[in-house]
Amino acid sequence: MKKINKTDSEWKKILTPEQYRVLRGKGTEKPHSGRLLHNAEKGVYVCAGCGLRLFPSASKYDSGTGWPSFFAPVSEQCIEKRKDTILGRERTEIVCSRCGGHLGHVFRDGPEPTGERYCVNSLSLGFRGLAREKMQKSRGSGMKTPPDTP
Repeated sequence: MKKINKTDSEWKKILTPEQYRVLRGKGTEKPHSGRLLHNAEKGVYVCAGCGLRLFPSASKYDSGTGWPSFFAPVSEQCIEKRKDTILGRERTEIVCSRCGGHLGHVFRDGPEPTGERYCVNSLSLGFRGLAREKMQKSRGSGMKTPPDTP
């Protein structure tokens, strides 16, 4: 997968200030505030920075935490896991493997079959409904259009 590298000024041109704070500055949105928290539509969640397919709607569940939660990504190759000790305790940060955008964290308290909870900021995500996703796949890799925007 080809990596995407942009300057801060380039990211600021394509992201909202809130998305930039989360995706590029490793921020966190307030719990229960995300526009995708209660989304129940079928489709795929994509990186708001680069459009990479990250989480299928079938892996989304209500964790009660206030952030969209998933038990599995589309593939292990779309997510990078990094050690995070910024709060004085060890956690596992998750970032988009293509653009390096901060998504959230993964915890080992999720449901089966994986036992993982990918806790993701809505600001880090776009969403493609099932009809749009089918159209993207029929065009090829699904990476040729710009990412969804809020």
